[in-house]
Amino acid sequence: MKVSGFTFIRNAILLDYPVVASIQSILPLCDEVVVAVGNSDDDTLGLIQNIDPKVKVIQTTWDDTLRQNGRVLAVETDKALAAIAPDADWAIYIQGDEVLHEADHAAIRSAMEQHQNDQEVDGLLFDYLHFYGSYDYIGVSNNWYKKEIRIIKPRRGIYSFRDAQGFRKAPDQKLKVALANAKVHHYGWVKDPQAMQRKQERFHRLWHDDAWLEKNVKVAASFDYEDHIHELARFEGTHPQWIAERIAARNWTFQTDIARNKKTLKNRLKDLLKAIGIDTNYANYTRIH
Repeated sequence: MKVSGFTFIRNAILLDYPVVASIQSILPLCDEVVVAVGNSDDDTLGLIQNIDPKVKVIQTTWDDTLRQNGRVLAVETDKALAAIAPDADWAIYIQGDEVLHEADHAAIRSAMEQHQNDQEVDGLLFDYLHFYGSYDYIGVSNNWYKKEIRIIKPRRGIYSFRDAQGFRKAPDQKLKVALANAKVHHYGWVKDPQAMQRKQERFHRLWHDDAWLEKNVKVAASFDYEDHIHELARFEGTHPQWIAERIAARNWTFQTDIARNKKTLKNRLKDLLKAIGIDTNYANYTRIH
């Protein structure tokens, strides 16, 4: 069984992405990891080139005119996917703020082996832990997506969908997936508040025009996590080993009273419907196992 990994990144240092940990977390599962490194304002290229000999770098130029719905992120994802080994049986996708836990590697490998020859299965589905503000809190509201595809079978006409959150199969079909029995630790909302503010000011450019940015993105020296809180819960588990150094080096604190992070009316209604078997949350896949 041959396994390739793939991802994309740009301005990892400037925007404080834990992309090294992201790549390290899939390396033990992969024969190679292809990284599409975009034109950056920092030494992201050098950062990626020094991770591991199994990392294969392709240099890309982002089309900064693609400012609708994060389309450029899918374009860059597809560039990395196109560069993986042509004989790979599976392709593991990881974004630059996502990290797999070493404790889940055995289950992931087992799921790939189990479904390798199942022609119905297009990919594997992961559960998500979305950290917010610090490494001690996770988002639990319906505003956070609960599952997403992070492993696919190549050469099936599969492409990155919309803003690269998930995948579709040509012409426009949802992938049929099985559970990976593993979690993705998502750290996109956990970083130094100054770096988070830089990310907000730059990242929204991928979705919106200048008029929207001026109206909706507050210009500030640092990001105020309290202004954007949805429902949070204390995280009681362990973090992946590859993120430990980053946790130890954190230079900010975030504390909040989770008791006052009450559900919105919309989310209360969603929870009531789910309790009677009606799940209204969007799912960009069809689970068959």
